[in-house]
Amino acid sequence: MNAVQFEVVLLVVAVAAACAVPGVYLVLRRLALVGDAISHVLLFGIVVAYFLVRDLDSPWLMAGAALSGVLTVALVELLQRTGLMKEDAAIGLVFPALFAAGTLLASMYFRQTHLDVDQVLLGSAEQVYQTQRVYFGSVYVRQPTLIMIGMFAVNVGLVAVFYKELKLSTFDPALAAALGFLPGVLHYGLMTAVSLTTVAAFDAVGPVLVVAFLVVPAMTAYLLTDRLSRMLVLSVLIGAAAAVAGVMLAFRLDTNTAGTVAAVLGLVFGVVFLLAPGRGLLSQVLRRWRQRREFHVTMLAIHLHQHEGTPAEADEARADGLHRHLYWTPAEVAGVVARAERGGVVTRAGELLKLTDEGRRRAREVLGERPA
Repeated sequence: MNAVQFEVVLLVVAVAAACAVPGVYLVLRRLALVGDAISHVLLFGIVVAYFLVRDLDSPWLMAGAALSGVLTVALVELLQRTGLMKEDAAIGLVFPALFAAGTLLASMYFRQTHLDVDQVLLGSAEQVYQTQRVYFGSVYVRQPTLIMIGMFAVNVGLVAVFYKELKLSTFDPALAAALGFLPGVLHYGLMTAVSLTTVAAFDAVGPVLVVAFLVVPAMTAYLLTDRLSRMLVLSVLIGAAAAVAGVMLAFRLDTNTAGTVAAVLGLVFGVVFLLAPGRGLLSQVLRRWRQRREFHVTMLAIHLHQHEGTPAEADEARADGLHRHLYWTPAEVAGVVARAERGGVVTRAGELLKLTDEGRRRAREVLGERPA
């Protein structure tokens, strides 16, 4: 890894870590699309701020971009509270409108300003080595990287200070309000942090990676754990690992960094989505398969219990005749009986099946009967 590659890796890892922390709360609050919306309305805030300060180099432009993100959230909630539309529809209405307004204003009043479409859409993390250096003794860090490290520190600090309040307002806003935690203030505080992070990351790497890092690491971590603290840590680690792998792959293949890193994130999510223990697709398929097999064993136990001690038991409890009574194929009957024997549910005397104490207990439990 040469010096240029290291600087790009460091920048993208810093962006991944900074975005992953608030991204966890966006995913848990079902606000994943808000990150996408905010990244699209930044231009509107920048243009409006420019009209006020008339200086393209003013830091107030970034402040305007951040405020446009908060405005987006406020407008979405305002539309949602009317009861006429759901949140996803409100987001779909607000951010295209503000994005279009920003584009229109920019095209009307910045006709002489050249905008590189590829850079605006995909970002330019590869050009971080051309940015200003900030020295700490003999060691230096590029300015965009330092800003993103600062945003990561701020986000971690906010979560550390307000961890209990954010957790409660995320999972039970009604209880948070009853306890005086002001969930509305916490919500807008979180959205402000998301907006500031998005503005800083947008300037550093472009919108593609901003949206990817806000959503994908958090969603991947969600499939791996049920604990918020672990989800926060996993989200940062997943984002950082994908950032390193994606940047190195982009240099090796000579492809766009943002697109490659986003593709690696998608690949990581796909693998976890399929193979995650408990919540992965394969785990769910296996669980349903096991439940179906256990259900058939329980059905057999109930059938034998209902005919136990009756004149019909000699016919109803014969293994070679169960396919007529339970409407299973002979092959299915053989498999269910074999599993029931292995599980200690039935015993077999020739073709006649008898319930064990365990089988009888299972049948009574399902039927709601008390033990004799």
